[in-house]
Parts: sequence; structure tokens; C-alpha cells
Amino acid sequence: MAKNNLDLSKRKYVLGGIVCVVVLIYILQLFNLQILTSEYKDSADGNAFFNRMLYPARGIISDRHDRILVYNQPTYDIVYIPKEVHDLDTLDFCKTLGITKEYFDKRISDIRDRRLNPGYSTYTMQTFMTQLTIQESGLLQEKLYKFPGFFIQKRTLRQYNYHNAGLLLGYVAQVSKTQIENDNYYIRGDYGGKSGLELSYEKYLRGEKGVEVLLRDAHGRIQGRYENGKNDIVPISGKNLTLSIDIDLQAYGEYLMQNKVGSIVMIEPSTGEILCMVTSPTYDPAVLLGRNFSKNYKELEDNSLKPLFNRAIQGMYPPGSTFKTTQGLVFLQEDIITENTMFSCAGGYPPLGGRPKCHPHGSPLSLIPAIATSCNSYFCYGLANMLGNRKKYKDVQTAFEVWKNHMVDQGFGYTLGVDLPSEKRGFIPNSKTYDKAYRGSWNASTIISIAIGQGEVTATPLQVANLAATIANRGYYYVPHVVREIQNTPLDSIYTHKRDTKINKAYYESIVEGMARAVTGGTCRGANIPDVEVCGKTGTAENPHGKDHSIFMGFAPKDNPKVAIFVIVENAGFGARFGVPIGRLMLQKYLKGEVPASDKYIEENMANSIVLPQTFMNWNRALRNSELPLPAQVQDVVSDSGIEPFTPIEE
Repeated sequence: MAKNNLDLSKRKYVLGGIVCVVVLIYILQLFNLQILTSEYKDSADGNAFFNRMLYPARGIISDRHDRILVYNQPTYDIVYIPKEVHDLDTLDFCKTLGITKEYFDKRISDIRDRRLNPGYSTYTMQTFMTQLTIQESGLLQEKLYKFPGFFIQKRTLRQYNYHNAGLLLGYVAQVSKTQIENDNYYIRGDYGGKSGLELSYEKYLRGEKGVEVLLRDAHGRIQGRYENGKNDIVPISGKNLTLSIDIDLQAYGEYLMQNKVGSIVMIEPSTGEILCMVTSPTYDPAVLLGRNFSKNYKELEDNSLKPLFNRAIQGMYPPGSTFKTTQGLVFLQEDIITENTMFSCAGGYPPLGGRPKCHPHGSPLSLIPAIATSCNSYFCYGLANMLGNRKKYKDVQTAFEVWKNHMVDQGFGYTLGVDLPSEKRGFIPNSKTYDKAYRGSWNASTIISIAIGQGEVTATPLQVANLAATIANRGYYYVPHVVREIQNTPLDSIYTHKRDTKINKAYYESIVEGMARAVTGGTCRGANIPDVEVCGKTGTAENPHGKDHSIFMGFAPKDNPKVAIFVIVENAGFGARFGVPIGRLMLQKYLKGEVPASDKYIEENMANSIVLPQTFMNWNRALRNSELPLPAQVQDVVSDSGIEPFTPIEE
């Protein structure tokens, strides 16, 4: 009897344990279904509610004179909830949208592919087609009742008032998988900035999304707003941007640079505001809109002249003789020379047998005329004296590091921090570069070409334009920037903080005077504008891949300067050939508002000249045969200097 009671007691515990385990399993499963897994909640909510995403209007972009450059136009997307699509007449659907059955099948397949769309769920909204016009969406709206599960989503599409500044403004396109993973603002099918200002100011421009909660009946039909919109979230429009760009100046620069490869950058020295940033070739921003985006982008990408490449901030060129201004400043600051120090020149640098070569001018000469005539020998002597000075520096490596640090302080070797994506840093070597290349055995003669902006030294057009602004300011600069104002938001302090070069202001006056004389009687007389004191410096950047690049750097007026400029035209010969006349025209356009009638022939010559890699030889031949007349100012420089137009020299 006692044994039976014991067995019964054990059975009660076993049964009780089984019941507890079962109850626990049910509790865990309910927790999983209701808390951890959203599928059934999505299904239940989806039966009762429809959350319609409300996309904000993207911020408007205007130029410095409040002319609207980029605005928005309504467009429409087709979205659907896979779980709610049933009995779809696919052929009628395709006919209504003007698409093929093959396109429909591939689109559905891509949406279901979790490798392409990791967030796919049959209960959540998916984007089928984007950027329908008002007319296309109207046709679909009339028949939408026949296609259950499909809806029309309103968005905005970028529109442009001008055909210019495509590379600077950038474009908007569907966000990538990486963007979705890195920013929870986005879902598949969203659009965001992909380049230019659209990318760098994306978080200001995009705004904040909203949601409209709609109530559905048992048949899934929309009955209206849930609780009269009490739970809706209103979208917040993106912030508007006001640029420092003058769109007329930008358009004029693009006109002059048509059928050429190169860049023009103009900066307001007192603020660092970029007045124009021309890259050639470029593209009309309107071509990267709508459903032809992929086709047009592919054509731009395949173009051998690289119209998607922003040469102003990504092109790395030898700065050529414009770099001599930095050398003069360093040699003065380091007490290697004074303004009156004189060196000789015999058509080239004498200690190395006349290499690098130099064009005819008076000799010996001091710093100011050396800048004005762009003497190669003068700055080679200066570098040799600095790197070989053992009273001041213990070895060549120490001297070179001092030189390199001065270059960095003047804005070279590192990115400046412009408010555009993908800026390149250029290259300023350090002593380790040469220690590695020459096994520690090198001196000024080994690397003498860097004294005249050649050799290993490279810079972007923006960096050289910034050098011009720094000289104009006599020793300081503001980080160049394109955005002048963000709606209700202060600019980043990086753009309002003055950067000092650590070079004595007094030394800049010698460089300024040399640049002024270069315009009045030196290598860039073509930039001499009546009633405006222009300071300039020509350059001819050696190009191992073909004809040298034509360069001009300058600012105006000499006192209280309003603008600094850099021009480079690839494969266009010496600086006075194209850099100077284009610089002259751009300065007049900005300072006077127009190009005078007396200079219209220069304008026509520059705008109509074709200087492209595949056409260069024909163009060269035309010039030699006088089929294309040179501007009078350029002819003066050529004839007075005794230089043939296409003799390979520095200027």
C-alpha cells in the first residue's frame, strides 16, 4: 500500500513537470511570435493599416545672386506589397505602363532576390518602378483598382534651370546597398546624392521623411486617414543651399573651355568662396535624370575624355612656373636670399650645363625680375643654396623637410578640405621619398626640377588657385568652399577660420611686385587689362604623355584684390598661348561684368579653338600656317622674346 502511494506521488510530479514544460514552450513561442518575430504583426497591421511613406522635398540650390540652379518637380513611383498582389493581369499592367513582360518578370525577380534586396518581406512595401511622369501616373491611377497590391507613391525629381556646373552640382540616384547598410534613413528604392554637392550636403538636402497612416477595410480598400491623421508624421523639407558660384561666370568659363581639356578655378580671396569651378569636358546635369539615367551615365563613363572626372579637384598636374612664387617666399623666409640677391642665367641653369633650359632675358637678375621673366636658373640656384647650407641645416634631409613643411603650410601636399567629395591631395615629396629612391645619396642637383614646379611635385587646380588667393592676401587663406549659406544653419568653422602660411607678410610684397611686372612687361602681358592692376604668373607644365599644359595663375586688383584665378588647358603649349588669354577674359567678365568689344576677337579665338588629344596635331598645324590668328598680346610676347610658339621651353 505504501509503495502504491509512493508511485502515485512520483507520477504527480512527472505529470506536473510535463505540464510546466508544455506551458513554458507555449509562452516562449508566443513571445517569439508576438515580440521577436514581426511577420504576423506585419500581417495583422497590414490588414488594417496602410503606411504611406511621405517623401520630403529636397533642398533648393541657388547661386550667389539667388538665381535658382536646382529645384524639384513632382514625380511618381509604383510600389507594391507582394502579399497583397493576387489575380494580377500582367499583360494589362505592362501595357498600361508601356513596359514588356520580360522587364516585369526581371524586375519582380530582382526584388525577390535577397542578395540584391536583403530587407525583402512579402508584407513590406517594395518599389517596382520609379520616376513616372504626371501623365504616366494618371493613366495608371485610372486602372489602379484592377491591380490589387499596387500603389502610387509621390516623390520629387531634380530639375535644372541651367545646363552648366554638372560636375559641381552632382546628381541624385538610387542609393546603393552600402548606403542602406550605413545609414538607416534609407530603404531600398530611395534616392540620395551620389556626387558633387548633392553628395557632400546630402544630410542637409534630403530632409526628413514622413508617414501617412491609412485605414483599410476587410477587403484591403483604403477608407481614409486613421484617426484623422492623428498618428501621421509630416515630412520636413531639406534645407536650401546658397552657393558662392556665379552661374553666369561658370557658364562663360565652360563656353571658353569647350573642345578643350582642363580647368578654371576662381576664388574670392577675402572669404575663400569659389566663384566658379570649371572642368572641361563636363556634362549637362539634366542628362542624369529620369529613366534614361543608366544609359546616359554609361555613355559619360565610357567617354575617353572623362567628363565625369572633376579635374578642378581631382586632376593632379605639375604646377610649372606658378610654383616659383612659393620658392621665392621660402628662400626669403629662410634667409637664403634677399629681394636684391642676384643670380646669372645663360639660357639655362649653368651648374648643370644649362639644364633646365630657360628662355632669353637679362642676366644676372634679382628676385622681382626673376618672377616677372620666369627665370628657371634663379630658383634652381635658390634651392641649391638652401639644401646645401650646412651652417643652417645639419644635412640635406633636414633642409628638405623645412622646405616641404613650408609647401604644406601654403596649401600643398594635402587636401585643402573643399566641401566637395573626392578631392585629391596632390603630391609634395619628403626626404624619405628621395632617400628610398637614391639610397640616401642625393642633393639639390638630383631633384633640381622641383624648384620650377616639375619633377615629383603635383597639385590640383584648386590648390594653385588657392596659392593665388594666398599671395593676394599677403600670407593667409580661407579653405575654399562652394556653399555660401545653409538655410538656418551656420557654416562649418573650417570655412571661416583664417589659415596663416607662417611666412612674413613683407616677403609677399616682393612676389606681388614680380607678378605685377610679369603682366606689365613680362611673360604674361596678355593679361594686362586697362584700368585694372592684374598680377599674374604663367606656367608651362611638362607632360610626359604629349604636348605641355598651358597655365596661368593670377589675381586682381593688385591692392584690395577681389578675385584669384587659375587656368590650365591640357596639351595647349606654353602659358601665354591659352592660359593667359582665357584668364584675361574671365577676369574681365567678373570684374567688369562683360568682355569689351575690343577683346571679342580673343573670346572667339579661345572659344572656337579645339585642343583635344586626337585633334591636337591638326590644330598645331593650323596655328603654324596662321589659319588661326593669335591674340595680339600673345603675338607680342612671342615676337619680343624671340620664341617660336611651339619651342619646348618653360614659358
